[in-house]
Amino acid sequence: MSPPRAGRLSRLGVPSLTRTAGIIKLLGHRERLMILETLGGGERTVSELCRACGLGQAICSQHLRRLRALDVVSCRKDGQNVHYRIIEPRVRRILDCIADDCPPRRRA
Repeated sequence: MSPPRAGRLSRLGVPSLTRTAGIIKLLGHRERLMILETLGGGERTVSELCRACGLGQAICSQHLRRLRALDVVSCRKDGQNVHYRIIEPRVRRILDCIADDCPPRRRA
């Protein structure tokens, strides 16, 4: 019996694997997925994200804070508005994979 072949992930170092696991964990939440899906269309303000995702500002801001902590999104301030955008390219690819794998929604 031949030894198991090393996969692509085994070539990553511990810091990269730790970061990747953190990103996957963040993506395991419905509301964060909705936020990221909305940001996939381009930069949005917090109030735009709240409206698009049906979230209160406190909850939305909490999710954005977690996404910023892992450098998945970044923000810029413009007067009283804070604009967010995705900066982690792997997140875009993961969202594309999820969208490609999902069957079309049925209308009720």
